[in-house]
Amino acid sequence: MLKSLYLLCINKLLEMKKIMLLLFALGFAFTVFAQEDTSELEELFDGPMDNDKLELIIKGITEEVDGQKGNWRFLIDSTLFICITDMNHNRMRIISPIIEASQVTSNEMRECMEANFHTALDSKYAISDGILWAVFIHPLGQLTFEQVISAISQVYSSANTFGTIYSSGELSFPKSAEDVKKDAKKLKKT
Repeated sequence: MLKSLYLLCINKLLEMKKIMLLLFALGFAFTVFAQEDTSELEELFDGPMDNDKLELIIKGITEEVDGQKGNWRFLIDSTLFICITDMNHNRMRIISPIIEASQVTSNEMRECMEANFHTALDSKYAISDGILWAVFIHPLGQLTFEQVISAISQVYSSANTFGTIYSSGELSFPKSAEDVKKDAKKLKKT
């Protein structure tokens, strides 16, 4: 069943064109038979999202998962993720620590705030407990399989583009021509 889940995750990533997570998921593709039927798994993800479904998705993306239902820690390409849910209040969050807040410059903070408006989209930059985080927060039950995959992808990208282009890797809302030029210069430096 786990192999089928890997295939389903890879298929959804391909459909959604999530390049960053796709690169990491491709390692699993070679262990999966390409013709394997995933219709049974697709039915499994019908209905409201819950801890059991969320855990299956996380374990379908990475084998490096610790924790218990509703509180998981996992790694994707050495990026730490924490997923926390609250079934009673229908909430969930996927977060990734970036840097101690005391080390964030005023310019980086301004860039984070601008990214929250233009380029971070569903993920955001936030500070809590003295740490700058990439975060995705959403009602748990209303999440779809695709949204969970997208959330992990966006948090990964936001965490790993801090200090450069501050992007969730998704679409971005238009910026001024001056901001577009600045972003182009940043990309050339990396």
